[in-house]
Amino acid sequence: MPYTTLVYTATLAAHLEDPGWVVVDCRHELGDADAGERAFRAAHVPGARFLHLDRDLAGPRTGRNGRHPLPDARAFLARLGALGIERDTQVVVYDAQAGAMCVRLWWMLRHWLGHEACAVLDGGWPRWVAEGRPQSGAVPQPQPARYEATPLQSACVDADHVLAHLEDERMLLLDARAPERFAGESETIDPVAGHVPGARNRPFRENLAADGRFKAPDALRAELSALLGTRAPEAVVHQCGSGVSACHNMLALAHAGLPVGRLYVGSWSEWCADPSRPVATGRS
Repeated sequence: MPYTTLVYTATLAAHLEDPGWVVVDCRHELGDADAGERAFRAAHVPGARFLHLDRDLAGPRTGRNGRHPLPDARAFLARLGALGIERDTQVVVYDAQAGAMCVRLWWMLRHWLGHEACAVLDGGWPRWVAEGRPQSGAVPQPQPARYEATPLQSACVDADHVLAHLEDERMLLLDARAPERFAGESETIDPVAGHVPGARNRPFRENLAADGRFKAPDALRAELSALLGTRAPEAVVHQCGSGVSACHNMLALAHAGLPVGRLYVGSWSEWCADPSRPVATGRS
């Protein structure tokens, strides 16, 4: 059976020589766009490839489409093939931020492209290092492959969809940002503070236990079911600042055995770029 949500460090360590597995390093710092690649070149999981959040997992910005719009599908498929990833490859992704960055690649593969065998390394790079797992500074030269897939547009929604359903109680817009950003009390990234009216706040870090790994499925199922109430999980639309950490809540739902809902890719950075769209503040 493929791994589709989480992979533990011991499991990955046992598969480092498995030709059917590909590991992808997605470390990234929002305040230093080159930090992740520098860290990768210094040390990474042996055999890991690197994908950059801005260059590989996002497309060009127009000033109105958010900070991390989806990339051109053909270019992204070609990039996957260049890494040696095929449709039946078991992909494992990791970062150094408790999964907040690499979940974007997990969502793109699992839900945008329908690649079933993709999972996040639970605990990420920090846990791998803390456990004394092997590291390498060698940049692999994978055998190129041909990756073919058709993006599933139903996996995401746009700003017009969100705007049209603001008064629809069946839709739950779940914002994964920190409470102070959601409330509009502190905003250091986007030009406008606040949130989409009617959104609920589920900071992605609430998905984690004290050791930085994901909570057990039963615990997540109880918490997320309480948040959803009578709404179907399929009615949930996820957002954050730019459609990245929102995928963390989607992974939590999947790990809990619940449907993941859809992603508002543009998220707050796209929403607030249009002054005609309404803005709310406060923690409720």
